[in-house]
Amino acid sequence: MSAVLLWVVCPKDNAHSLLSLVPRNCCTQRRCSSSSSGSNKLLSSKLSFSSGVAAYSSAVANPSRSSEERVYEVVLKQAALVREWRRESALGLKKKPIETDGTTDWNLLNDAYERCGEVCAEYAKTFYLGTLLMTPERRRAVWAIYVWCRRTDELVDGPNATHITPKALERWETRLNDLFEGRPYDMYDAALSDTVSKYPVDIQPFKDMIEGMRLDLRKSRYENFDELYLYCYYVAGTVGLMSVPVMGIAPESKASTESVYNAALALGIANQLTNILRDVGEDASRGRVYLPQDELAQAGLSDEDIFRGKVTDKWRSFMKGQIKRARMFFDEAEKGVAELSSASRWPVWASLLLYRQILDAIEANDYNNFTKRAYVGKAKKLISLPIAYGRALMEPSKLAKLVMR
Repeated sequence: MSAVLLWVVCPKDNAHSLLSLVPRNCCTQRRCSSSSSGSNKLLSSKLSFSSGVAAYSSAVANPSRSSEERVYEVVLKQAALVREWRRESALGLKKKPIETDGTTDWNLLNDAYERCGEVCAEYAKTFYLGTLLMTPERRRAVWAIYVWCRRTDELVDGPNATHITPKALERWETRLNDLFEGRPYDMYDAALSDTVSKYPVDIQPFKDMIEGMRLDLRKSRYENFDELYLYCYYVAGTVGLMSVPVMGIAPESKASTESVYNAALALGIANQLTNILRDVGEDASRGRVYLPQDELAQAGLSDEDIFRGKVTDKWRSFMKGQIKRARMFFDEAEKGVAELSSASRWPVWASLLLYRQILDAIEANDYNNFTKRAYVGKAKKLISLPIAYGRALMEPSKLAKLVMR
């Protein structure tokens, strides 16, 4: 039950599958033959990657700490990477040129980015429109990240999810390592490999997202919010960490890099919590309960109450608390959107405003998320888009004042 992308867009909301984009050998370690047609020239391209920091352990390295503490360690390291990159850019230091083996076909690479854009346009229409306001380079990078996240999500949540094993995810992670080292398997990997060679995008959030997929294979209950928070980070908060370096921070922003990353993380958590609350009935039909078990018990509820799917006063009271917490994460996220590069704000604002309204829809359905699916109607979407655009045009300082009201 993962939520992806870009601080923001959750591909699971779309019914169509992207597995057709994944080659049949996507989870094998064999590469395509270099003697194949033009697209395979792209597969053999050597796109260099230099992260600028040493590899570090995953967020689960020290289980004695809370999930928030473990995730914050990742946030700090991602923020440090971006700060160093911005410092070098300000000093006019040249980026390391992309190294190739002489076979790279840049026309094919451009085609790869365009195909990523087509995928984004098909599965995340509103967000795609927002990306068109970005600079061409940032726009293409965002598309590449989107496609990788969606393909990863569909490994465990798509039509063929029942055939995915932990070993298959290990091979997917090996493939991730390869593309970060400049050895992409296909055109979509090549676009992402090129992206991570140009921006301070670190591999850890990508690895952590795969860890979230592993959780979906083996875990269907979460004892408390600490456990659930870590899961939400894995499957959605990671997207914010991937995206901030590409989205860019406004030059005039006075906010710390860490605070912008924290806001990106908060939006991912908020989106995933909203997914969970919206999809209670759907998940229950698959034997899954993503609500904190201890909080259910404190409310006098159990899994059996969820499986029965009856809205009671106890359920309404419980849901009010869950919705309040999700809104708190949205509030925290709003503070950071204002600090993004002006050209990157609109798709994030649009997604935030639209997704937040799902919580309103749950309330409008009298908290019946068992048999009624909460959604935002077209009219409300149309009203939200110009509001999001207006906020995107505001300077960080003015927008921050608006958000704090």
